[in-house]
Amino acid sequence: MNGIESSHDGMVAPTRKRFVKKERAIEIEDLYAEICNGSRLHLSKAITLLESINVTDKKAGQDLLKKLLPQTGNSIRIGITGVPGAGKSTFIEAFGLQLAERGSKVAVLAIDPSSTVTGGSILGDKTRMETLARHKNAFIRPSPSSGTLGGVHRKTRETMLLCEAAGYDIILIETVGVGQSETVVRGMVDFFMLLVLTGAGDELQGMKKGIMELADAIIVHKADGDNLKLAKKTVREYSQLLHFLQPATLGWTTIAMPVSSLQKTGLDKVWETITNFQDQMIVSGVWNERRQSQTKDWFHSMIRDRLIDNFFSEKGKRELVTDLEGQLLSGDITVANAVDRIFSNE
Repeated sequence: MNGIESSHDGMVAPTRKRFVKKERAIEIEDLYAEICNGSRLHLSKAITLLESINVTDKKAGQDLLKKLLPQTGNSIRIGITGVPGAGKSTFIEAFGLQLAERGSKVAVLAIDPSSTVTGGSILGDKTRMETLARHKNAFIRPSPSSGTLGGVHRKTRETMLLCEAAGYDIILIETVGVGQSETVVRGMVDFFMLLVLTGAGDELQGMKKGIMELADAIIVHKADGDNLKLAKKTVREYSQLLHFLQPATLGWTTIAMPVSSLQKTGLDKVWETITNFQDQMIVSGVWNERRQSQTKDWFHSMIRDRLIDNFFSEKGKRELVTDLEGQLLSGDITVANAVDRIFSNE
C-alpha cells in the first residue's frame, strides 16, 4: 500500500522497489566517486551500465553521466581509421604507449565487428594491444558494433565522456575501417587520422575521395626496412594529391607523414601535428564550434533513433511492415504507397 508493507512484528518496512531504488542511488554515488578518482574497474562497470538494455540500468547510467558531465570535455579526441592491413591496432599500441610513458592517460575505444549470431565482440582486448592494456595510464574498451551505423557502437560517445571524467586526456577511437564508420567517427572527434600503406599508385585509384577529405593527417604506415624508401615516395604522392582536395578542417592543411610502429619512428611527429592542430583550432574558434556542432548532431541522431524505436514498439507496426514488404516484392504496391499506408493507419 502506497509503497510500504507490514513486517511480521507489525512495523512498517519499505517495499523491495523502494529498497532497490535506494540501493541504486548508493551505487551511483560510489561509481561517481571512484570514477573521479580514476578507478579503471569502476569505469568499466559504469560503461557496462550504460550499454545495458535494462530500463532501470539505462536510467541509472544516464543519472551517473549527468552527474559526471562537469568533469568531461577536457581531452583530445582522436579518430583513427585505415585500409585493411594498414596496422591500426599496431599503430595505436605504439602511439598510445609512447604517450602513456610520458604521463598522459590514454583511453582506447576499439570498435570491433559484431558476431552476427550473438551480437558480441569478435575481437577481444586480450588478443590485441596487450602491452598497452597492462600500462597503468591506459584503458582499452573494445565494443561490439552490434549492427549500428558503420560499425560504431551507439554508446561510444557516452563511453568517451566517462573516460574523460576518469581523467583520460587522450581518447583514441579506432574504427573497423568499413562502410560509413569513418563518417560517424569523424563526427565525434577533434582530429581524424587515416592510415595507409606504401605504394600509393593503385591505392589512390581505389580509395574514396570522400574518406580522404575527412582526414586531418594521413599516416603512411610500416615505413621501415626495405619499405622506407617507398614510404617516403608514397608520402610525396599523397602530399601532391591533398592540394586538390577539400580540407577536412577549416584553416588546416592535411599532412602526410611516414611512420613505423615497429621502429617507433615518426610517432613524435604525429603527436606534434596533433598538438599544433589543437593550438591553431582553439585560437581560431574552430575547436569549440566543432564540439558544439557534434553535440547537436548527436542530439538529433538520438531523436531519430528514439522515433524509430517508438515506431516499432507500437502494437501491430512490425506486422504491418512485414505485410507491406510482401506486397512490395510482389509488385502490388509502390514504395510511396506503402509508406503512406504505414502513417495513415489504413
